[in-house]
Amino acid sequence: MPPTPALDDLRALIREAGRAVMAVYATDFDVRGKDDASPVTAADERAEAIILDGLARLSPGVPVVAEEQAAAGESPEPGARFWLVDPLDGTREFIKRNGEFTVNIALVEDGRPVLGLVHAPALDRLYWGHAGHGAGVVDADGERAIRVRTPPPEGLTVVASRSHSDPATLAAFLGGRPVAQLINAGSSLKLCLVAEGRADLYPRLGRTMEWDIAAGHAVLAAAGGHVRRVDDGRELAYGKPGLDNPHFIASGA
Repeated sequence: MPPTPALDDLRALIREAGRAVMAVYATDFDVRGKDDASPVTAADERAEAIILDGLARLSPGVPVVAEEQAAAGESPEPGARFWLVDPLDGTREFIKRNGEFTVNIALVEDGRPVLGLVHAPALDRLYWGHAGHGAGVVDADGERAIRVRTPPPEGLTVVASRSHSDPATLAAFLGGRPVAQLINAGSSLKLCLVAEGRADLYPRLGRTMEWDIAAGHAVLAAAGGHVRRVDDGRELAYGKPGLDNPHFIASGA
């Protein structure tokens, strides 16, 4: 099995992709529609090209499943060990210019995300998680370890999608559980908010793809949390046929 690239090398790579995203963000960029009606910009494509080139150099021979490549029908078979890449998660947030978009790289082994990086370039924030090594965040205040929290007595802090939330469905799912605060956020930042103990629960009752959440799942798992399927309560696995996810719940302690 090829060695896992050094975390510092992966950080440098994801930051390089983030700079490419921000270079497009600073322009009057065009928005196009893909076959599934989701939006795509030059930022998605440039960041993905940088990451694909970097992973080929840092991790030769390990397949890379990346969103835009998959949309073009050019995705390799995942295998037991593969990379999942979302070069710009939260394209709708990118288009709205609210800063809540991320670059995502995850390493999957035997269906489990064992290493993940989530970079929010507009917020100058980089989350990482590595199985057996913990999780952390680097931002303007420096670097610190992160860990999920035990929900406080006053109730849960629940995070929901800013662009894909259905308030009625969410309320029905929570079923009267005490909720102290509801936070709306974009992209894989939702998983990271749970990982760093700023939220307790993120239910996703809509369609997502594996590349949307694998890096955030790796961060959350390394911080002590879980991403479980709604239908049977099992931890969400990767490399599924079609690469789409069932409804899931991301939770802290």
